[in-house]
Amino acid sequence: MIELVERQIRIDGKAVLVMCGEIHYFRLAREDWEDRIIKLKEAGCNAVASYIPWICHEPVQGQVDLTGKTRSELDLGAFIDLCASYELYFFARPGPFIMAEMKNEGIPYWVYEAFPEAIPVGWDGAEPTTPTLDYLAPRFLEAAKNWYREVSKILTSRTYPNGGNVMALQLDNEIGMLSWVSNTPDLTDNLLADFANWLAKKDTADYPFQTTDIAQNPALIRSPKDDYVAKLHQDLGYYMRDRFRKYVETLRNYAEDFGVTGIPFVVNIHGTGGGRGYTFPIGISQLYESYTQQAGYLPGSDIYFGDFTMENFQDLYLINAFMTATNREEQPISSVEFNCGDGNFGDNLGGRYDVSAADLKARLCIAQGNRLINYYLMAGGRNYEMAENPPRQDGNNRIAITGERHGFAAPISPEGDLNYTYPRMAESIQTIMGLSDKLAAMNEEHDALHFAFIPDYYMTEYSYPNSVMAQAIKHNIEANRASGNWDIVAKSLLLKNYRFSAIDIQNNTFNAKQHPVIALPCARYLARDIQECLVTYLKNGGGLFIYGELPLYDMEGRKCQILMDSLGVTYKTTKNDSGYGLSIIGENWCTDKPEIRTHHAQLFDVKAGTAILKEKQGNGYCGIEATVGKGRAIAVTTAYRGDIDFIEAAFTRLGANPKLKHDYPHHGIVITTTTNSKNERFVHILNLDGIEKQFRLTENEAVIFGGNKITLGAKSGLILPLQMQLAQVHILYSTAEIICYVEKEMVLRLLKPGAVVALQTHLSIIESPEYTITRKGDTISVYIKKASGELKINFYQS
Repeated sequence: MIELVERQIRIDGKAVLVMCGEIHYFRLAREDWEDRIIKLKEAGCNAVASYIPWICHEPVQGQVDLTGKTRSELDLGAFIDLCASYELYFFARPGPFIMAEMKNEGIPYWVYEAFPEAIPVGWDGAEPTTPTLDYLAPRFLEAAKNWYREVSKILTSRTYPNGGNVMALQLDNEIGMLSWVSNTPDLTDNLLADFANWLAKKDTADYPFQTTDIAQNPALIRSPKDDYVAKLHQDLGYYMRDRFRKYVETLRNYAEDFGVTGIPFVVNIHGTGGGRGYTFPIGISQLYESYTQQAGYLPGSDIYFGDFTMENFQDLYLINAFMTATNREEQPISSVEFNCGDGNFGDNLGGRYDVSAADLKARLCIAQGNRLINYYLMAGGRNYEMAENPPRQDGNNRIAITGERHGFAAPISPEGDLNYTYPRMAESIQTIMGLSDKLAAMNEEHDALHFAFIPDYYMTEYSYPNSVMAQAIKHNIEANRASGNWDIVAKSLLLKNYRFSAIDIQNNTFNAKQHPVIALPCARYLARDIQECLVTYLKNGGGLFIYGELPLYDMEGRKCQILMDSLGVTYKTTKNDSGYGLSIIGENWCTDKPEIRTHHAQLFDVKAGTAILKEKQGNGYCGIEATVGKGRAIAVTTAYRGDIDFIEAAFTRLGANPKLKHDYPHHGIVITTTTNSKNERFVHILNLDGIEKQFRLTENEAVIFGGNKITLGAKSGLILPLQMQLAQVHILYSTAEIICYVEKEMVLRLLKPGAVVALQTHLSIIESPEYTITRKGDTISVYIKKASGELKINFYQS
């Protein structure tokens, strides 16, 4: 049985990590399957994932081939069984939508031709620019049900509870993504009728029409007027969340009705773009009701960042934190499309990732509680030509849009060759899997700090383009929900070694005792009830750091200044300057801060509290510290510079201090810790820079690792144990990674001579010229002489 319990994936009661690699069986000649599976297993993976493309298996309505009778590479069951023969789990991804550069995103052509009513209608009645469909169109659902019926005939007998290796099933893929990127909210007649019924159950006093009018006048929704467009955007977003929830529930019911039970149902979340994660929470906002509606769902991210750098490392940390914050208590997080390879996605030499990219991102994801990672795409392949007669005149009649070859950037090429990223990726996976028994049951530790997440701040996927008001609200929220909050606040906190979690302050209660300090990304618009809760939080002793703007309106554009009023300030004006006309200076405890030039400042008069930042030429303030009841708030309402010390000082004043510190003189190191129920711990350390670093660590001002220096290689990571029991050996600490311990043999990964392992055991250690052994009381210290590579320490019963 496979269960999701205490944020873990448990198989037969044991917590496990699942490290997948995506191999598209349908893009490989059948005789090549085994070669790719072997290479995946040699990389350290314990699972294979694959889409199951509807367009390939049922190109003609009613003619389904899942057994290879038309093409040998379409024998799904044979591929799953071959994975099982290598003791690999299988993660099935049958769509209906699969994307994967397939024509129609993997939907057969006949679906669009047979069910034209399912093709969306956009704003002002426009045709969609992406091949999406109305998910709940009845005839589309009936076809999808039949597709699930046929796929389940292959999967059901092979699920893990039935003695097979199928360990998870993904429901559709990137639900809502196509509508978001095209700003096409699927406004079919079917959807409008359902939306009208949904609206009828709500308070519709703010609308200048009756819900019964929508059927006769669909332009009320497709071409909304300014006097209700903001209200409509809110309601349409809420409705679509519920609609996606119903769609996911429907697909799950199909799978279960056809016998696929006892395994997790995966819902993946889209949203990264341009190498950043700013828009990723749009996917969370769209889908969190879908994967939290009941037990058994496993949410997964799509991570496409390229290199892991000073520019984007905080994005991944925040994404993982936001996912955890919106999950059910038992749900772990995962990454079901974890970008790997060299970045040459267009086969045009357009990318050249560093070998550290997949390694460092995987290490951070594992530290933050990812229990399944699917390396996408592990192996490339070829897009065959469809057997249509006459051929479809779409340029090449192939199954996908990438030409003949596919997966140009994959660590394993379409021809089966290993590219330069494979060895480092494999080393990373093997290291993680060597520690997986411990990592699979560990949770990240946090300082007294939470980053606020507001799902409705990311409910901007649909915005009527011809409304000035709608666009003003959207653009202000987009400008303040991420960007500076991620690149200044979150980045500075992580570089100062804060370990923080996130909290969904829209859907969860929060209080000063459990959430002593909250970092709040804030726009000019914020819901009234959230403003009220924040003021109550402050009055009861909370610490609040606000970056962006203070809210002047609620989410529908109505005046609402509850939070601003509590801070004792009055709004003056907002200045935006792309030239050189706006500079900021510090006051009071920020007096020593240098003058900076900025492009934006929301300015206030300060009636109470302390001013800390102001415009140089003028009398408006854009930095305020205020006491509210028993609590304290600091608001920064200007685009401030990346001053790490300022951020630390502000959060320290609010009561949040980093417990972990290092003595390296420069930033560029990211540290977090994990622990389990036995108080065993790992310290996870990442080096963002291309230079080696040596430093010591302290926790609560006390040295750890015996005060010994830690060596962290250029753009590398370490997972170092503290108080770890490995069979008959108790590890007090190790400044080198322990990548394996089996049958009285410990294997270390070394970066430089001088690593130290301190342990306690009744066993004896076999001596070696590669290390020296000292004893003090019941503690044995092993001092490593070997410079690099792997080192084995063997024990024996004396």
